[in-house]
Parts: sequence; C-alpha cells; structure tokens
Amino acid sequence: MSADNSSPDVLVPLRNLFNCVKSTRDRVRDGESNECSGTFSLSNFWETLDQAVKTTSQEATKLSLMFSRPPVPSEQECTKLADSFRKSMLALSTVYFWLPKSQGITLRRAVRDATAEVFEGLVQLLDVILSSPLQSLSQDQLTSTGGVWAACDQFNQLPKDNRAAVLAVLTSNVGLVKDALEEMEQALAESQDPFGDILDDDDMDVRGNQDTYWSQSDRELIRQCQGLMKASGACLRKLSSAVRNNGRVETEENIAQLDDLADVAKDVSPSIDDLTLSLYPPVDSSAVDENVCKLAFVLKKVLEISRTSHVCLEPDVSWVEFLDGAVNHNLEKVQSLLLDSNS
Repeated sequence: MSADNSSPDVLVPLRNLFNCVKSTRDRVRDGESNECSGTFSLSNFWETLDQAVKTTSQEATKLSLMFSRPPVPSEQECTKLADSFRKSMLALSTVYFWLPKSQGITLRRAVRDATAEVFEGLVQLLDVILSSPLQSLSQDQLTSTGGVWAACDQFNQLPKDNRAAVLAVLTSNVGLVKDALEEMEQALAESQDPFGDILDDDDMDVRGNQDTYWSQSDRELIRQCQGLMKASGACLRKLSSAVRNNGRVETEENIAQLDDLADVAKDVSPSIDDLTLSLYPPVDSSAVDENVCKLAFVLKKVLEISRTSHVCLEPDVSWVEFLDGAVNHNLEKVQSLLLDSNS
C-alpha cells in the first residue's frame, strides 16, 4: 500500500479495517467450524448466509462509491462506514463458522472457498482505495469492486448440501478426465513429431532424433493406456449417476460416505496426468509401469469405496464388477506390452 495520500486522518479507519479484513480472511481459510450443539438447520444457515453475503456486497459498494468522487469523506464519516463494513464482514465469517463438519467436509470446503474469495476481494478493494488518490475512481477500483460482486454472486451457484457438493466434485473430475483423453488423442493425430510445433529451424538435428516422436510400439502402448483412462471416465460417470440417484444426507454416516467418495475420486485426474506425461516421447517404460499401476490402484479404491457405500444399490453392483474387471484387463495388457518391449 502507498502512504502517499492527502488525507491521512481519513485513512486511519480504513487501515484498521484493512488489517481486520486480512485477519478474518486468514481465519476463514484456516479455522475450524464451531461445534454444533443441538439441532442444526441447513435451510436456516443458507438463509442467514445469503443475507450476510448481500449485506457485505452492499457495504463494499458504499465504500467504493464514497471514495470514487469528491468531496473526500470526513474522518467521522469514514469511521462510521468502516464500523458498518466491519460488522457486515464479521457477520459473514460468523455465519460461515456455524456450518459444522457433520454436514459434510466437501460442502464446508465449497462454502469456505467461496467465503474466503469474498474476503480476498474485500482486501483487494481496500488496498486499491488506500493506494489511490481519494477523489478519483480508478480502473483498478472498478475492477476490484466488480470482483467483490462476482465473489458474492457465486453463492447462488453453491451446492446446498453435501450430496450436491460431492456431485459437483465428481462432475468436475469427469470433465478433467475427458480433457486428458482428448489431449492425448489430438497429440496422436497431429503428427509423428508431437514437439514439432515448438521447435524452430535451428533444432532440425533434434527433430531427427527418434526420442522426439512415437514409434509404432509406443503408439500401441498409448492406445492400451487410453483403455485404462476410458475406464477411469466410466468409473466417475457411473459413480456420479449413483450419487445423483441414490445419495442421501439424512445421517452423518451417509454424509461421511459421500465425503469419502469425493476424496478418492479427486485422485483419479492427477493419476491420469502423471500417466499421460510419462507417455510423451521419449517414453519411459518404468515410469509408465509405475503410473499405470498407481492409476489402477486409485480406480480399484474408487470402486471398492463405491461398493461399500449407501449409493451402491443392488442393481449398481454389476457396473462396479464390470469396471473392476475392465481395470484389471487394461492393466494386464499394458504390463504385457511393457514386458515385451523390455525383453
């Protein structure tokens, strides 16, 4: 923050407010929820949180407007606005901390991230105001004010219970797996030399090196690895459908099972990324073997946790068993190819 400002007394309440907002932001990021004594009403929580978010957005707008045009507010006016602003943002953090872990770690994580984003926007807004001439509306101030509005608006799209929160995680990971598969397909289809577009004419000697493109045996290995990646997407899609149709949040046990599903599902995409990287030339057989085993382990863990959870009803057992077999089949095929190439 710049100390160059024509009305230092006016800025004292804002500087104090700036420090308070930063402290509260950090507490939201790292703090634990309050223990819930008695019955917790999720609907009442959302109603109160929505009101706190709206009030915080309004206070940010008032603050931005007050410092966007002359006259410069008096120290008394600034103190009054800072107090009102502080009350609104402390109310927002207080309501967030009402949400107990028993309502779902995945849900709480989504609300925490959204709340922290609001506070980060408030920090940026105050920083811009404190760093800019008091009687002018800068582009940075407009941008930071809009950032607070956007952070507040996203609360309308947040999942309202842990089932919806877990489903959002699964859906996101389905998309990441799909993107990874499409990226590999594109690389295979483009040319024999997937690095050609990033090498210039001075690298012609490197382009002639077979370490920069896939051999036919490499491509066969990749195709088989893609079979395991496709099984990954199928696992996540089937699990998403089971959570959507069968997921329950009436008991803490059901909520905890949903959290377990989200946690293990989040390991699928990074495992696919590691496998994909090891498949680019020059193909490292040992790395491919390690990463394909890791991905298969993660998928089998996803299927096992799915099988033992409440979302897996009797009709769902068949797809769990089918995909478990598909994972084993693709893993064996890849390892057989690796064995042949090293013999």
